[in-house]
Amino acid sequence: MSITTHEKGRPAALTVNGLAIEASTDMTLVEAAWHGGVPRITNIGCMEGVCGSCRVMLRRGKEVSVGLACQTFVEDGIEVVFMPPASVPQHHYDIGDLKDGWDIHARFHKIFHEAARCRHCHGCVAACPKGIKVEDGVAQAAAGRYREAGETFFECIMCELCDAACPELIAPAHVGLFSRRVTAHFHLRPPNLIHRLEELRQARTATPQDKKDDE
Repeated sequence: MSITTHEKGRPAALTVNGLAIEASTDMTLVEAAWHGGVPRITNIGCMEGVCGSCRVMLRRGKEVSVGLACQTFVEDGIEVVFMPPASVPQHHYDIGDLKDGWDIHARFHKIFHEAARCRHCHGCVAACPKGIKVEDGVAQAAAGRYREAGETFFECIMCELCDAACPELIAPAHVGLFSRRVTAHFHLRPPNLIHRLEELRQARTATPQDKKDDE
């Protein structure tokens, strides 16, 4: 199959789910899979790196890593395996049952008892496509600092690559989700969220003249 390259692209050979294909280096791995006719690629979502659906395992020589296929571009010789959808979470709780700070902390360690076993291997940090300091967030939550943990995990897209990378099965993404839910439930909104909400409010209430003046 001939490859039509764009201005900055060049032909490259790669494998996707064991199938050898060719694609242009300015294609994402999702585009390359579609272009190469790779079958059974179903876990594709927003194509913007937001939904976290297109999880892939990547091999470059002896180096193995993970990422999002819609945010990773084709490289010559790269081996790509699309990972199955994330499993159903094993941590069950009703956020409305939490009463106060003492209750939250006790319940957290019952729900996420694995969090105390973090060995600081940095696997979760290396796996995160958003560059989140995952280990720090887990440590903050384990110490009862849920507002800080919520801010640390603020950009989390729940792709759960950190969960897959954790040898202690801590499920860091769900630790972050718990922290954000607790923060929202008790109205302890993180400063960056408050700032963003204020920006949206001002944009919504701005008059046409205000917008013209800004231009």
